[in-house]
Amino acid sequence: MAAASSTHSLLRPEEQDFLDGLIRKHQGQPGMLLAILEAIQERQPNHYLQPEVLEYLAARTGIPGSQIYSVVTFYALFNLRPQGEHSVCICRGTACHTRGSRTLLERVKLQLGLQDGDDDGSADKVTATTADKKFTLRTVACFGQCALAPVVEVDHNILSHVNERALEREIDHLRENRDEAN
Repeated sequence: MAAASSTHSLLRPEEQDFLDGLIRKHQGQPGMLLAILEAIQERQPNHYLQPEVLEYLAARTGIPGSQIYSVVTFYALFNLRPQGEHSVCICRGTACHTRGSRTLLERVKLQLGLQDGDDDGSADKVTATTADKKFTLRTVACFGQCALAPVVEVDHNILSHVNERALEREIDHLRENRDEAN
């Protein structure tokens, strides 16, 4: 239980209260862990799951940390690193690949100023955030929207039959709206 007490000291009391409330709310329900993780990530400004929060969750629920980590790394919607203000997620499934998603990926990397090696994935799995923390570019294996290929998700909105120009305009639009807000 020493890990739990050292974890407690890393979290502010209001964070602990929030987590304890989530655990009480979802205790014993199917999908409890997924619901709690999603709520935690959504509340965090950079939409990621901090290690100290995962440790606290393990200590409070009795779910082994390795199991929590397995869930977090299995589902593409969870992040272990801070995310940008906006997200661009490009499908790399077979249908999207054959309809140009690789070209879309390369074009977005150029537009956002991301270089090869900026990401923490392989050639097929990309996760990269711009230096200014405004955009995170990711790939997924498949959105399950093959008839709409190529598919891109921008800030949780699915775009279908995307071409380079349309995606470029979408990103420019997000930049313009951000610049107007500042």
